[in-house]
Amino acid sequence: MSTQTILSIDPGAVAELSRSKQEPEWMTALRSEALQTAESLELPKLEKTRIDRWSISSHGSYKAQAALASLEELPAAAQGLSNPDNLIVQRNSGIVFAKVAEELKQQGVIFKDLETALQQHGDLVKQYFMKAVEVNENQLTALHTALWNGGIFIYVPKNVQVDIPLQALFVTDDADASFAPHVLIVADTNSKVTYVDNFVSSHTGGQLVQNGVVEVFVKAGAKVNYASIHNMGESVTDLTYRRAIVENDGSVQWVVGELNYGNSMSDTTSILKGNGSDSDAKVICVGTDVQKLNITTRAVHFGKVSTSDMITRAVMRDGATAIINGITKIEKGATGCNGQQTEKVLMLSPKARGDANPILLIDEDDVKAGHAASVGQVNAEQVYYLMSRGISKEEAQRLIIYGFLAPVVSEIPIKSVEDQLQSFVERKLGQ
Repeated sequence: MSTQTILSIDPGAVAELSRSKQEPEWMTALRSEALQTAESLELPKLEKTRIDRWSISSHGSYKAQAALASLEELPAAAQGLSNPDNLIVQRNSGIVFAKVAEELKQQGVIFKDLETALQQHGDLVKQYFMKAVEVNENQLTALHTALWNGGIFIYVPKNVQVDIPLQALFVTDDADASFAPHVLIVADTNSKVTYVDNFVSSHTGGQLVQNGVVEVFVKAGAKVNYASIHNMGESVTDLTYRRAIVENDGSVQWVVGELNYGNSMSDTTSILKGNGSDSDAKVICVGTDVQKLNITTRAVHFGKVSTSDMITRAVMRDGATAIINGITKIEKGATGCNGQQTEKVLMLSPKARGDANPILLIDEDDVKAGHAASVGQVNAEQVYYLMSRGISKEEAQRLIIYGFLAPVVSEIPIKSVEDQLQSFVERKLGQ
């Protein structure tokens, strides 16, 4: 167990910062207790990955951020990534921009930064905060609870459908400033919402850890579409837990682009608690240089006739390493379930490494479950076929790569975000 990450954090400063921001007393106490708890917890044990060897002790310090007069004041890396309508922007430790349509407020929709929601809707936040991801799961989750800042809170009332995507932009351009957003979404009965966020960085000096948590609560008959693209530089270690709890006939759809340049760990999990609940997760990751990636997608079935589908596509080049885990767990009593998963890794270099680990854990007989996994290189016959049609070798390889990634890219709920994802992939692959 490594305690270096703990010893550099002053418990008194954590409590004082919470009070200075006028957080409810329960949050101040929770932060302090979480930091103390972290002392006794271990880092998560990841498949074939020694996370303790990563740079995970640079949490930075809280720095107040000045509000933006215009999005044009953001670093170049963050320009043009989001429509300015229904958008909240976090820069380093704090929120710097928010624009929310009056129509949403009239519908009773709450779309605010989490720090503001904590003051204005404290009882509602308390009901759900760190309830999907628990404080004491491991050292990272405890540290996040103690140090989170900025963040997003969305509450959609019963029977309300939000037709316009809600957006967030998370930007880090100061390696000394803490950066640990928490996203909390509650979709009440028979509601519907689409949420999209981007994570970007522009600093080149100094290491920083992004220790983030996403919690999504999908009530009966509700539907949440969640799209997230992470595109931070090599000086940022990205550690992210995403978790949804889905009740009867609810549905969650994940579309995730893991396109960082530094070491990254992500765990995207759907807890299918209700009967007839559904989860669909599509994940892309691209590894370059000597990056180390550990990407887990998971569905846990408790409800009867619940369904899950997981598709992960990884493209690795140079000396990058990826561990891709797909886990389908069907609990005893979850009859009539159907859990499917596919993990595929495409390697563009003889030095690249990729492991695809499909895991089925079945404790019930009356179910359907299946998996497929593959690890390989670009098919030489496919390249030859395309070249025989007058296409250059480079363009042939490009077409094959994008055909490989298409099952995920095509599912992005917003065309502009789909274009972003493709642009980031092209940039990472040097095409």
